Amino acid sequence: MKKTTVLSLVAATVLFTACGEDTKKAATQAVSSTTQTVKETASHTADAAKEAKDKASEVIAAAKAKVEKAATTAVEKVATVKAEAEKAATAVTEKAEAVKAAAQKKVTEVKEAVEKKAAKAKDAVTATVSSVSETKTQEVSTTTAAKELFAKCAGCHGADGKTKALGKSEIIAGQSAADLESKIAQYKAGTRNVAGAGVVMKGQVASMDEATIKAVAEYISGL
Repeated sequence: MKKTTVLSLVAATVLFTACGEDTKKAATQAVSSTTQTVKETASHTADAAKEAKDKASEVIAAAKAKVEKAATTAVEKVATVKAEAEKAATAVTEKAEAVKAAAQKKVTEVKEAVEKKAAKAKDAVTATVSSVSETKTQEVSTTTAAKELFAKCAGCHGADGKTKALGKSEIIAGQSAADLESKIAQYKAGTRNVAGAGVVMKGQVASMDEATIKAVAEYISGL
């Protein structure tokens, strides 16, 4: 553009010098017209460049906004997914803790129940053993006492209870404990007098209580 302008000016100068006033005037007008055209062309070019620049800026801004929006959407989506994942993880953890607590509670309850049953069973066994031991002790004690009491009967009935007292009484060994208990009780009450031994027998059993009579009867029955 500048090269064209210079050539035009040179041409105008040559024409101005070679020609007269008319030519000079025409050349001046031509130069002025050319200059105006150049200015207008430059102005239009600047406007077009500015318009292109503005258009490019708009396109870039739109693209940038679109990218930023997409990035924001992606970030929000990631944040949402992350929040949902954390929520799910928290729910799973809470559920696991609840299950664990329930299991521990159940284990504790079962353990306590087993311990109570074991303690109760132990107490029952201890009580049974104690009762058996006491009963056995009482039986041994009663048997010993009955044997000692029968010793004073052995003089007439024999140590084995198979001798007829005064040669007249029945053999007492082997009789049922119930029959012997009843007979001894009758002698003590003075209501029995077999072979004239009522008075003697009453004196022998006068100090015996019911438990002792029963023990002696069982001892004799076992002879």
